[in-house]
Amino acid sequence: MSAPYAVPAADPGPRVHAADEPVDDPAGALLARLEGLRGRVSALVERRSAGDPTAGDPLRGLYLSDEAVRHLLGRWPDSAQAPAGDPAGADESPGPGDRLARLAGRAGLTPLDVAVLLAALAPDVDRTFEPLYGYLNDDVSRRRATVGLALDLCGAPARDAAARARLGPGAPLTALGLLEVEEPERPFLTRSLRVPDRLTGHLLGDDTPDAALLGLLRPMPEPLPSGPEAERFTARLAALLASGPVTVYLRERREGDGLAAYAAALRAAGLEGLCCAEPGEHVTGLLREARLGGRAVVVPALPERPEPLVRALASAPGVTVLLADPRPYDPYWCPEDPLVLEAPGRRDGGTAAWRAALGEDADGFDLASAVAPYRLGGDRVRRAARAARALAAFEGGPLTAAHVRRGARRQSASGLEGRTRRVRPAVDWGDLVLPPGPLAQLRELALRARHRDRVLGDWRLSAGGGRGRGVLGLFAGDSGTGKTLSAEVVAADLGLDLYVVQLSSVVDKYVGETEKNLERIFTEADRTDAVLLFDEADAVFGKRSEVKGAHDRYANMESSYLLQRLESFDGIAVLTTNLRANIDEAFTRRLDLVVDFPFPDAGQRLALWRHGLAHVPSAAGVDPAALARDFELAGGSIRSAVVTAAYLAAGRDGEVTAEDLLEGARREYRKAGRLVPGEGGW
Repeated sequence: MSAPYAVPAADPGPRVHAADEPVDDPAGALLARLEGLRGRVSALVERRSAGDPTAGDPLRGLYLSDEAVRHLLGRWPDSAQAPAGDPAGADESPGPGDRLARLAGRAGLTPLDVAVLLAALAPDVDRTFEPLYGYLNDDVSRRRATVGLALDLCGAPARDAAARARLGPGAPLTALGLLEVEEPERPFLTRSLRVPDRLTGHLLGDDTPDAALLGLLRPMPEPLPSGPEAERFTARLAALLASGPVTVYLRERREGDGLAAYAAALRAAGLEGLCCAEPGEHVTGLLREARLGGRAVVVPALPERPEPLVRALASAPGVTVLLADPRPYDPYWCPEDPLVLEAPGRRDGGTAAWRAALGEDADGFDLASAVAPYRLGGDRVRRAARAARALAAFEGGPLTAAHVRRGARRQSASGLEGRTRRVRPAVDWGDLVLPPGPLAQLRELALRARHRDRVLGDWRLSAGGGRGRGVLGLFAGDSGTGKTLSAEVVAADLGLDLYVVQLSSVVDKYVGETEKNLERIFTEADRTDAVLLFDEADAVFGKRSEVKGAHDRYANMESSYLLQRLESFDGIAVLTTNLRANIDEAFTRRLDLVVDFPFPDAGQRLALWRHGLAHVPSAAGVDPAALARDFELAGGSIRSAVVTAAYLAAGRDGEVTAEDLLEGARREYRKAGRLVPGEGGW
């Protein structure tokens, strides 16, 4: 066997040809290679047919006569001799558009690999090879190249262990999905070779992705404007990607940040990406598709058990692999560690990204104020913008801030609902009846949620030490004073959903399970644009006590965990309690605001009565002033009294009267175990 020829290097990419230069012609380049193979096949046929007594037999290959057997036995001494010359097609210099040469460079194929691949490919491109292969296989029904025939055509002895290994299960051709060795039950030399249809199509100039991947591939998002920090990161990552194949792992804080960073870097590097969220069993096909087009494999989210996928992708030679996930990289996942980086968030370019996605439609309202509470990453901004436009078109009006908020909330699909209760806010500031002090603090809480990225990030006022940018508030006051309602109002003002933590699904009698349940909630809340409400927070945020037994020790461990977790929390959370003294002082130090809800005085109680009756049909002359003066009820109890009066009126199909309201107030007093004015010796 002659010396191997040099495999052309991978094509650096498309370039502009001069007028006298040949234009890329993938099919023509492949057919030119087959011309060299045609000559080799002809020479081998002539050699095999010389002295063959069955050469003219029309049934040759369908049976073996005694004469044919003696002829085959007479060929054994020369069976190891191969035709002289270079491997099939090796003497053909690659022309313009020779995709096989590019593939060889990307996949690290040897000259023998290329020759074997060409021999196996020939019948799929030119059917005149079929009868000739049938003759050479001594079986007219076997019209594909076999292992033995391919080695013969390449001038490699069938007993050459190194040559045979190039067609083994771990060889590049089979491991990379470029060649299939079929019929494992047959002897090795008579196993058929098949080239995947996708590879044949690619070599002929077809760039349509593999049909098996069409349902898995997603388009790479268009890069959106970002801030200076993200732009610097993009420039460095683009330079790395342009330098050659590399594996990168981006840990993202928000879903979509990694994909957005990769999209911008690939665009800057002049490269394309194949984005596939769940390759599953199609990893080989995905890597093959990447090699065929010289593209990068982008996996924006890893499965629950990422080890098999990461190992398969990271160990693939010649392919750039880009991974993203919120979990920290675990060295156990892969023997060869990728380059591990932190994905830049959208904090320094959020409004610009929204404006780019909405265009002129955002000119009719204050866009910065509308989108400030949302931390959508990557392509979620563009999808939210499309949803907002669709809502506006459905309602037949211009795009408003309300449409944008609704579109953004849809992109904040949350896994919180398993352990929390979702509340769609349907209230506003007008529904609150509070003194000026607490009301101002509530507005400040919403303000902090809107501007935390600017104050803590751009102005560098974060406390450091790994602390998050969460907004935490404690609402303390008697039952019914408006704590839960206030949390709903704040959520409504921010355009977010309210998730009420169900303590029954959190607190567990087994040691450590409560902390695990809370960690799941905090982790999900970190990636969700929502307000998290711990109602009756005393149950989990209570004071630590002196350790007198195992129960006390584990209860204190639970509190210590919560203290640490609140430090790194990135979301918005509100804690409510009926008795502020029950909350550990260490928690209050970590809170941004502590809002005390006082029991309403007579003037506030009158306002609450009138607010509750605002939409209720009432009889003429009904005035709740006397009720507000005589019955010391909190806002929640006043609402319950109004509801009771409304049912009494609806039962008789009439309007609410003063007697109905009085009966409602009396029932609230009785429920609380208090003496009712006018009864019991009042």
